[in-house]
Amino acid sequence: MKGIILAGGTGTRLLPLTAVTSKQLLPVYDRPMIFYPLNTLIGAGIKDILIIVAPDHSGHFLNLLGSMFHKFGVNISFIVQKQPRGLAEAFILAEDFIDGESTTLILGDNIFEDDFTEAIQSFTSGGRIFAKHVADPERFGVVEFNDQNEVISIEEKPTMPKSSFAIPGIYIFDKEVVSAAKSIKPSERGELEITDVHKYYLEKKMLDVRVIEGAYFDTGTHESLFEASSYVREHDFRSRFHPMVNDAIAEFNAEFKKAVSLKK
Repeated sequence: MKGIILAGGTGTRLLPLTAVTSKQLLPVYDRPMIFYPLNTLIGAGIKDILIIVAPDHSGHFLNLLGSMFHKFGVNISFIVQKQPRGLAEAFILAEDFIDGESTTLILGDNIFEDDFTEAIQSFTSGGRIFAKHVADPERFGVVEFNDQNEVISIEEKPTMPKSSFAIPGIYIFDKEVVSAAKSIKPSERGELEITDVHKYYLEKKMLDVRVIEGAYFDTGTHESLFEASSYVREHDFRSRFHPMVNDAIAEFNAEFKKAVSLKK
């Protein structure tokens, strides 16, 4: 299983914060946002992780994460996405990295309370996505279930949602996802929509959808970023992080402080 974190985009809704660094490097309480999706992947045992970044602040990611996890056996690599063309483009950009294996893609600005370890480690083939009951499903891809809890439709940001179950930003696919992404056409927005990848697997009856219950934050606005920071502080998310991630952060902090003291 490979892991991909999509951390590109311009983050215009968070200006002026994103004028100086990437959205995914902004703090969520006591650590940069990127550590939350990293923790999800590392906690599930994924050792090969690709981070897709925008060109303007790519060096910031490298300075922070370039060698942080190397001694722990986690390999992190980077690809620069010059212009975002939809979430599904991530699989095309990452074709060589995926190299015929299954992949978990997680959005760099999504924070989850749920533990996805079992869902990732038990995955064998097809596609596996998740559904979360939300108050504003029109902002998301929306999944509709029948009375037997089977998926019958998926829509991207519908004006009249058929359900209140949004599809949050974590997706698990087998090696066919690259072909699926290449087969879809750009939407009216000019983007390769991730929901079209979902539909590709749904039509083949190879899509598994699991409902999640824990807190979920899409931290793309000032308000949601504040809410996420408050929640992780109040619920002590630090204690839920994989020990390897906490150790890597502590070691980075110590080395940084040492380097600063030597300059004085």
